This record gives sequence, structure tokens and C-alpha cells, in this order.
Amino acid sequence: MLYNNTIWAGLDMDTNEKVCILPRMANRHGLIAGATGTGKTITLKVLAESFSNMGVPVFLSDIKGDLSGMIKPGVDNANMQERIQYFGLDKEGFTYQNFPTQFWDISGKKGLPLRTTVSEFGPTLLSRILGLTDLQTNILTIIFRIADEENLLLLDTKDLRSMVQYVAQNNKKYSSQYGNMTTASLNAILRSIVALETAGADKFFGEPAIDIHDFFRQDSDGRGMINILEAESTVQNPVIYATFMLYMLSELFEQLPEVGDREKPKMVYFFDEAHLLFNDAPKALVDKIEQVVKLIRSKGVGIFFITQNPSDVPDSVLAQLGNKIQHALHAYTPSEEKKVKAAADSFRVNKNFSTVEVLQNLGTGEALISFLDEEGKPDNVRRCRVLPPQSLMGPADDSSRLMVINSSDFAEKYSEEVDRDSAYEFFKRLTDEATAEAARIEAEKQAEKDAEALAKAQEKANRGRMTAVKSVGRSTAGTLGREAGGAIGKTFLGTFGKRVGGNIGAALGRGLLDTFFRS
Repeated sequence: MLYNNTIWAGLDMDTNEKVCILPRMANRHGLIAGATGTGKTITLKVLAESFSNMGVPVFLSDIKGDLSGMIKPGVDNANMQERIQYFGLDKEGFTYQNFPTQFWDISGKKGLPLRTTVSEFGPTLLSRILGLTDLQTNILTIIFRIADEENLLLLDTKDLRSMVQYVAQNNKKYSSQYGNMTTASLNAILRSIVALETAGADKFFGEPAIDIHDFFRQDSDGRGMINILEAESTVQNPVIYATFMLYMLSELFEQLPEVGDREKPKMVYFFDEAHLLFNDAPKALVDKIEQVVKLIRSKGVGIFFITQNPSDVPDSVLAQLGNKIQHALHAYTPSEEKKVKAAADSFRVNKNFSTVEVLQNLGTGEALISFLDEEGKPDNVRRCRVLPPQSLMGPADDSSRLMVINSSDFAEKYSEEVDRDSAYEFFKRLTDEATAEAARIEAEKQAEKDAEALAKAQEKANRGRMTAVKSVGRSTAGTLGREAGGAIGKTFLGTFGKRVGGNIGAALGRGLLDTFFRS
């Protein structure tokens, strides 16, 4: 809730003073921490609503599915009345209200589809999703470079899969130019891509790609849009969820211009389950996160990490989080006691109480709070109760959510996937052309074989006919020669002459016929 152009987050339980975030310090980032069930989600809602009322757009992820209630006004009940009276909200203009909300969903089931292209996502983040080794990551980077140099668009996972297959088929050519790329590594990358597609994460890669400037909207009343990413299903694969959230943060960092110090942020980004971002993350990735967190404040973006324990966040990143809201932590083991003490020690001491003792005895909706003052210095820690939200606690019904999704200005822009000509189609054409050419060559070879076989058959048939004709001719010639020779021989030598003359005549007749066929 807004109070004197500040964000009123809680009430000091010792002094009854209002504890507020200065808008121009909101881009110094923040932390919302605490054990499960201590009120982190309500705190997130209160801050998101306040930023929206201030005209600042918000991006956050809905891990448990209960943030959709922001599209409906809160419901009055005895518990809310008790809170209103405790905080004196009735005197400060507190009203139940809904907030301008846009739902996004990687799968497109509970929000507008949120997509990006493989090229925009890049090999570094993609390697983390694919679970690649350092060597395989280097090879994937080379594959991206080859695609870029050969003007091949990598838009979706089938483009990437085709590109890996193409490089594998031409491995000798590219290895001589870029270094050895083993068949085993290429096959491992290919298997990881197929596994990613099977898991359904391929829906995130494609077009139309999200334009982050569409997050920076206000409604007709000047309230900032609350962009909610449906993450119930995505968080089931922690690496995909964390890498995607980091991608969105990186896009904000890379695309937004420098704006310097502002009276209020351009956007506030809430990263729920932040520990997932750092679990098993390679040092290069942690360094990138630290760089983004340090520098994105100059782009006018504030980041709030939400997690159970501050120790979930590396010290190098934790040091950048100036505004802290710490809900209760409990210690049941020596290791947990150390974490609780470390969390308590991160605050400036308040002489009125023991921070470590209070931290372990906070009730639901209570928190230790320390915000930055006018000079950017952390204030002394305070024991506070956090304000209630103005919108509905819990999820909205599906029909109301669907109505908001369908009535969005961006429904037409993002609802239908576009599959334009890219690497997959290029390689498919090459394959189709090669297949057609191979079929043509094979057909020509078969035609030649058929023609050769036909010629041999005709030659054989001709030889057969000639043999038959020759046989008949020799028989006829022999008969005629025998008759003629016999007649001549009989005239001169009688019966003996007839036999001898017939034999000579038959031989002469067959000889003349053979001479004819040879000529």
C-alpha cells in the first residue's frame, strides 16, 4: 500500500511506526526470506500491488498457483477486519481492489505463450538446460557460430537438432577449422535436445518471440501491469525454471537503456525459489548473475529474490540486496543454527531485542525488516507485522483467469505459433533435393541396365532366328545340291555317280549358304 509516495510494507511492532520502502531505493534490490508457511507469498503480493499502484510494472512467477487472485478484489472477513484495525488501514484509504494482470505460461495453457528463439537464448544458458559438460558447451558454442556464419536461423529445437546433425555429418570439414568435435560429444548433445523436447520444454523455443517491452505497460488508471508467469509445472524441472528466469532477467539487462537514478523503478522483478538459480550452477553462470544484479539497477530495474534462507544466495549476490524482509527461520540442527545466526548477523543491530532470538520466534505474517534510508544505508532491523494484500488471497477461478487471458491486447500477437523458414527447412530441402537426385541417378542407372538387358535379349533372339534360318537354309541348300549333283552324277556314272554327285552337290550347296551368311 502507498503512503506519502512510499511503499508501506509493515508496522513496527515495538514503536507502531510505518516501515516503508523508498521508491528510488527499490532498484537497489531486495530479499524476501523465511521458512515455508511464514508469509513470504503475502509479502510478495503486498509489494507487487504497491509497485503497481505506483505505476511500476512487475514481473513475478507463480510457483504455487495462488497469485492469480490479484485479478479479483480481496474479500472482507473477521481476520481481515482485525488486520485493518491493527494497522489503522481504515484511516489510510485501504480498499479491496483488483490489479491489472497479464498471465504468461511457457506451455500456453494458463497464460499467453511465452517464447523465445534458440538463437536469442544462446548456447550458455541452453547448455545448462541440456545438462552439458564444459566440453560439450564449447562444441555447442561452435555450432551456434557455424549457424551464424552460414546464415542459418536457429528458431526452435528442431532447427538446433538439424544443425547438430549437419555438423556431425560434416565433422571432418568443421573440425579442421574449429577444432576436434568428437562424434560422442555431438551425439550426447543430440540426445539432450531430444530429451528436452520430450520433457515439453521445446514449447518455449519458437516464434513469435516475447518482446520484453510488452511487460512495461500501465492500465488506464496509470497502474503498472503485474505480469505473472505460471510456474507450477515449470518448477517441476528446476533447471529449466531457473534458467528461464535468468534469461528474462538477462534480456531486461541487455535491451533496456541506461537511465541512471530514478525516482522510482521502471520495473521490479521478483525471482521466487531463487535458490534454484544457484544450485549446481557453474562459476561462470554465478559470475554472470552477479554482474547482472550489480549493473541492472542502472537500467531502472529492481530485483527481489524470494527464498527460504539467505544462505541460499551467494554472498557476492546477497551483498547487492539492500532491502531485506526476513520471515521466521527455525533451527533444529547445529547446521541450521549457524544459518539462522548468519541471517541475523546480516542485519544492523537493534538494541531493543536479540535479532537471532526474535528471528526464531516470529509468527506468520511477521518479519524482521531493514530497508535502505535516504543515503542508501541499511536501517536498523525492525520487528514488524506485514500489511495484508488488497486483492484476493488465494487463486482466482479458472473462468476469470481465462477471461483475462482472452481479453488481453496481446492475445492475437502471441497465441498462434509461427514456424517460418529456418535451419530445419533448409536442411530438409537439401535432404529432399539429395534424395530426388539420388532417385534420378538410380532411375537412370536402372534405365541403362534395362536398355542393356533388352539389347542383349534382342541380340540373343536375333541369333536364334539366324541360327534357325541358317539351319533351314543349309538343309534346303543341301537337299537341292544333293538332287542337282545326283542328277548330274547319274547321267555320267549311273547309280554310283548319282550317290557321289549327290554328296558333292549337298556339300557345295551348304558351303555356298555359309558363305552368304558370313558376307
